[in-house]
Amino acid sequence: MTANSNKSAMFAAIAILLGFGLLFFIMPTITLWLAEHYSVWVAAVFDTLAVLAFFLVFWLRARYQRKH
Repeated sequence: MTANSNKSAMFAAIAILLGFGLLFFIMPTITLWLAEHYSVWVAAVFDTLAVLAFFLVFWLRARYQRKH
């Protein structure tokens, strides 16, 4: 790996963590709103999808890096 590649990976990881950090920071508010206006089940599905998306992004990034 080159130094440029390491910087690219670092910036990608920072962007992903900041993006999901913001999502997880506001998630309780979104969850309560969904539960109040729609259903507890809709809120639970949203929370589950948000957590799965976090792992999915890193899994897809690892697959991409393995191929290249």
